[in-house]
Amino acid sequence: MVQGIGTRLFVSRLSFFTTDSHLRNLFSPFGIITEAFLVMDPKTQRPKGFGFVSYESEIEAEKAMNAMNGRIIDGRLIFVEPAKASRPNNDA
Repeated sequence: MVQGIGTRLFVSRLSFFTTDSHLRNLFSPFGIITEAFLVMDPKTQRPKGFGFVSYESEIEAEKAMNAMNGRIIDGRLIFVEPAKASRPNNDA
């Protein structure tokens, strides 16, 4: 069991046909989702193939990570891992 993974997961290698709502639906059986989104390319407005899913609790996030990591979704083998620290701000 992974300790201290946090409530936010990084999901990579997603199909370019996956949508925000599909991502939310895929991960909803594991708990209450507070946020689910794909990262979009600002120029093309197409998904970049990865996104984030956040849960209300760390236990829910861990269940989702264990169940979804290495699954084939929309023909692609996806990876699910704890998200790294939040985006850097302009601290300099």
